Amino acid sequence: MIDYRKGAKNFIRKNGFIVKKKDYRDQEYEALTGAAVLLFGKDPQRFFQRAQVRVIRYEGTEARVGTEMNVIKDVIFTGPILKMTTDVLSFVRTQIKEHTYLGQDGLFRTDEQYPEFCWTEIIVNAICHRDYSILGTDIQVKLFDDHMTVESPGILPGLVRTYNIREMHFSRNPKIALYMRSYKLVKEFGEGVDRMFREMAEAGCPAPEYKQNEFMVYATIRQQKEVSEDGTLNGQLNGQLNGQLNGQLNGQLNDSQKETLEYIRQHEGCNTTSIAKSLSKPFRTIDKHIHILLDLHLIERRGSKKTGGYYPL
Repeated sequence: MIDYRKGAKNFIRKNGFIVKKKDYRDQEYEALTGAAVLLFGKDPQRFFQRAQVRVIRYEGTEARVGTEMNVIKDVIFTGPILKMTTDVLSFVRTQIKEHTYLGQDGLFRTDEQYPEFCWTEIIVNAICHRDYSILGTDIQVKLFDDHMTVESPGILPGLVRTYNIREMHFSRNPKIALYMRSYKLVKEFGEGVDRMFREMAEAGCPAPEYKQNEFMVYATIRQQKEVSEDGTLNGQLNGQLNGQLNGQLNGQLNDSQKETLEYIRQHEGCNTTSIAKSLSKPFRTIDKHIHILLDLHLIERRGSKKTGGYYPL
């Protein structure tokens, strides 16, 4: 792909894929980096057992367990990163729904459930930026009738947060990201998330959703509104207007207010005291933020003032 002509061993040596270590006798030896194993190893899962992608297809709009379990397909993909990624994308493509209709111009048209760039972006991002030091779980792509969620081990890297993910760019695994860019899987270096938000809005879909807990990032995209008989999307205009409105409202918030809003999105039902404690901010400061978010209709209060909490709209 890059027309390198000096051989594989020279390539990995000159490009930081080999590190020097010392054994128990204090003698120095060379070892491959984790990125080298993941990218070029014949069987990376021998050393990174859960460096795999599990794709689960559910029937319906939520996951059920026990006697109501609704799993239709459950497939695990392994191998070096390039093969694993292309195999996952090929399989997921067969699971994305399509809608064919007769347009107003008399021609048949076909719309995918989600814009292709968007669903490929959240999968490729997970493989690029997951924390490969977490060995106990894998990347999971969960497909439902009306949405898909990609779960990636590790918290958001660097200064990236859920509220600034469109503007802030940071690569946890720069060598893997550069490799994926060479194969055109990372289409717009550092700009993919912002483009995904734009394409979802243009397609009449809700904005992508990002959440994280102590060791996992969740990226969710939801499908278009229902298609009417004339082929237009019911609610498409409302979706675009709501996206623009939310963007304008978020533009009115300072960083501390955005952080408060994002905390509420990740911890539905929280109250002012718990927010202030978790964000290490004064109660009065958070209370002011809450009133601003309520006035802008970005959150709502449910329940009584004593026992109720705040929820995102």
